[in-house]
Amino acid sequence: MTTSHVEEKKSRVEVAYLSLRYAIIEQALEPGTKLPEDAIGSVFEMSRTLAREVLTKLQYDGLVEVKRKRSATVARPSLTEAQEVFGVRKCLERAVVRQICERWSKVMEEELEKHIRAEDDAIKADNNALSIRLAGEFHIRLAELSGNSLLKKYVDEVVSRCSLILALYARPHSSQCAVTEHRELIKAFSAKDVPRALELMNEHLGAVEQRAMIPGTATKKLDLCDVIQKYAGQIDHA
Repeated sequence: MTTSHVEEKKSRVEVAYLSLRYAIIEQALEPGTKLPEDAIGSVFEMSRTLAREVLTKLQYDGLVEVKRKRSATVARPSLTEAQEVFGVRKCLERAVVRQICERWSKVMEEELEKHIRAEDDAIKADNNALSIRLAGEFHIRLAELSGNSLLKKYVDEVVSRCSLILALYARPHSSQCAVTEHRELIKAFSAKDVPRALELMNEHLGAVEQRAMIPGTATKKLDLCDVIQKYAGQIDHA
């Protein structure tokens, strides 16, 4: 296989992976939605083998369930699993807070402030779906800045799982709350105040967990192909 063929394969798989990942995290695809390989292959003009590769990556992230001899589906965590995920997330993010305070720099502050501005822009544009994704990505970015690649990997997975939990169980809430809480965290990081940063993170994640513990209302179901084509178009032009 030539280098150009390898790059084309990687590009198609990556675009398909990111399209589905964003669609799931932004709750455009509900938990339990079937993800047939042939439908994915049709949208991205790829073989079922490559479509299966995409679904395997999403399964690894905890976003998709693949059962033997059945179509893959968007994962549907139970309340018990939700409580377990939040328990693990709290432990991981406490470790992130400690390392961020130790490594804090002006460059890190500028990167996080830029991210928060993007969160603000999403709120002003009344783009709730994007706001949901950016709120989670703030925590993934923190884990990246911790300098610990393994910690980042685990935080990425639990944050992704939390997006499914919120899609299933969350109560309506103001996205502005998350932005305000993120800004307070940055203040604590800037002061390298570990106890305060830990307290803020615990309160922040506790508030998210509280919103996720009761059933939400059903939303209108959208066509799978329409959803992933929309996200693929956004990624192609990013």
